Amino acid sequence: MFELLSEKIGNVFKKLSGKGGLTEKDVDEAMRQVRLALLEADVNLKVVKEFTTRVRERVLTSQVMQSLTPTQQVVKIVHEELTTILGGGQSTLAPAGHPPSVLMLVGLQGSGKTTTAAKLGLHLRRSGQRPLLVAADTRRPAAIEQLVVLGKQLDIPVYAEDQKAAPASICGHAIERASELAASWIVVDTQGRLHIDEALMKELVEVKKVLQPSEVLLVVDAMTGQEAVRVAEEFNTKVGLTGLILTKMDGDARGGAALSIRSVTGVPIKFIGTGEKVDALEPFYPERMSSRILGMGDMLTLIEKVEKTVDEKWAKDMEKKLRTATFDLEDFLDQLQQVKKMGSLTQLLDMVPGMSSLSRRLPEGMDEKKLKKIEAIVLSMTKEERQRPEIIDGSRRRRIAKGSGTMPQDVNQLLNQFRQVQKMMKQLDSNKARRLLSSFK
Repeated sequence: MFELLSEKIGNVFKKLSGKGGLTEKDVDEAMRQVRLALLEADVNLKVVKEFTTRVRERVLTSQVMQSLTPTQQVVKIVHEELTTILGGGQSTLAPAGHPPSVLMLVGLQGSGKTTTAAKLGLHLRRSGQRPLLVAADTRRPAAIEQLVVLGKQLDIPVYAEDQKAAPASICGHAIERASELAASWIVVDTQGRLHIDEALMKELVEVKKVLQPSEVLLVVDAMTGQEAVRVAEEFNTKVGLTGLILTKMDGDARGGAALSIRSVTGVPIKFIGTGEKVDALEPFYPERMSSRILGMGDMLTLIEKVEKTVDEKWAKDMEKKLRTATFDLEDFLDQLQQVKKMGSLTQLLDMVPGMSSLSRRLPEGMDEKKLKKIEAIVLSMTKEERQRPEIIDGSRRRRIAKGSGTMPQDVNQLLNQFRQVQKMMKQLDSNKARRLLSSFK
């Protein structure tokens, strides 16, 4: 996400850092380049003008211009102003005074409402809540069945009725069911359309009257750019929104919707969808997102991903193996699978300060393909070969290559890389090993 914008703004800062001091002309040229970068990223014109004006005014103060590190001061100001555009502080879900709290999802067809309902259910359960999913989208074929299937996969209860039932009636019965289950949150998947019309809005208003929700969240496709902003304005005017969920952020290289929608509508972004997996939903932190845009990484989100994914016992066992130099290919495979659970390699690199430029140079899908190849090679080995890779001779290499659909040289390359990792591990003393794995605990 924000790939094009990050690259262009990064180039602006590189040019500024090559100068000893900054003049007003330098600042104006930099702001012109930033303005072009934002417009190419499909950011709303009014938002772009206000942003560049505020940044220019703040940069041209004597305190910045006479600083020994003016470029760093400019980066700091841009970071702060981007954070402001994105909403300032985090906006969290607001529960009702008495449970169950009701969260109503609205949006157009194709925005990802049904999948997002399941993702929100998982998010709430991991937060210690007891969610109930409600299938109230009776218009789209298979929407009810889709939510029921997702609920079973996640072991989250789903309330559903026949597709011929009225959505308002379904929601009324769902509230009764939530009381029976002692659910703390009800997540309602409502009807959508391929376009905004009066019939859609009227139905949603009727459903809202029945539910009396504490949260009305619009699920909107980030890849539609300024169209997403227009849709958000329409829904906010007709239904009244408390928040936004931007889906398909992982496929949006420009990011114009995220940078425009809060300023134009006044409605905060509460979550972003970062992939197709059911756990690919992140709470939205404006400051963290502006750091990602500027290539400054997002270590807090990365640490949270590690804490959710990595088991503490696994980390302790791995630390012991590192200290005793008994790290083998089975452990290597285990580590790869832990990384895959956290997301793609490019997404993880974007969160590490200074590594976002490296992630942009990776060919599309290369990281996933390479991990799959390595996984296939290791899985084609016997247990003894994984534990004692030194026994793998020519004939074993050929068998492993054939079993994994690779070439013998691919097996050689993996074994060479693993030997280098083993050598490095042996050079680590116990204190270094603990520090290496400290982020996993």
